[in-house]
Amino acid sequence: MKDQKDQKDQKDQKDQKSRKDRKGDEPGATATPKGPRPEEIRFFGTTWLNRDGNYPTRRAAVSAGSLAAVVASCLVLRLAYEGLQIAAVGDFVMLMVVIMFTICGALAFTHTWGSFTKRPDPARQSSLRGLLTIGFLGSLTAYFLRSLKEAPGESLHRAEHEKATEEYTRRTAKRTGNPAKRRRT
Repeated sequence: MKDQKDQKDQKDQKDQKSRKDRKGDEPGATATPKGPRPEEIRFFGTTWLNRDGNYPTRRAAVSAGSLAAVVASCLVLRLAYEGLQIAAVGDFVMLMVVIMFTICGALAFTHTWGSFTKRPDPARQSSLRGLLTIGFLGSLTAYFLRSLKEAPGESLHRAEHEKATEEYTRRTAKRTGNPAKRRRT
């Protein structure tokens, strides 16, 4: 009997806590804003919208991190190149490896750079997955260069959010007057 009472008390406490955790239930709490919500960007969340919440610090950290990743990638590629030299695979294979990484890196750079301004096609994205993996240095370089200007993908998300907000306000705009009383010309 006492165990049942304790379980009921614990359940009541959990219910009260969950009600307190919900926004808008507490007095003075702000309700969820109406309209479209901004999409989150990796490492930035939704701070890109108003550029608040340590946005400049996050951008500096993302720039430094992506530059460090570019440098580390260059060191890995150098070690791989030296490994091929030690293996004495021949000049033709060495030339093919260098050309492969150069072309894949350039394609990965342009693909990544373009994805910051428009949404990539999912079918094309999946067909280029291997090529983009080989050209990882180009993708990292594009990410670094874009992070110097803005949060990578911010302009795309901002344009989409502004369009969604405009459509929302147009849909929810109140009509003025009674349309049945309009005069016909």
